[in-house]
Amino acid sequence: MAMKIRLARGGSKKRPFYSIVASDSRMPRDGRFLEKLGTYNPLLAKDDEKRVVMNMERVQHWLSQGAQPTDRVARFLEAAGARPKTVRNNPKSAQPGKAMAERAAKKAARAAEPAAE
Repeated sequence: MAMKIRLARGGSKKRPFYSIVASDSRMPRDGRFLEKLGTYNPLLAKDDEKRVVMNMERVQHWLSQGAQPTDRVARFLEAAGARPKTVRNNPKSAQPGKAMAERAAKKAARAAEPAAE
């Protein structure tokens, strides 16, 4: 059974609240889970200690059993010091989109041609 430590969404519309759960990867996002490991409230300030609350003992247990955290949960674990920080590199995020690249090329061509007086 492929285990995941992931977020299960709760809360009402436009007021998200997440539970950090250990579940089978084949189950739906908000469906059946094996154990609730903590909570995440994105509406709280980033420096609030209640924003992410985890039972680290149980998280370590599931990690030792082979559970794989999702990207967001892995970041929570890195912030808590339970996992080593991984270097992330997304060079495409700094590249402008197609339309913006065309505009920049036109602007550069316009600036390169001599001013007609």
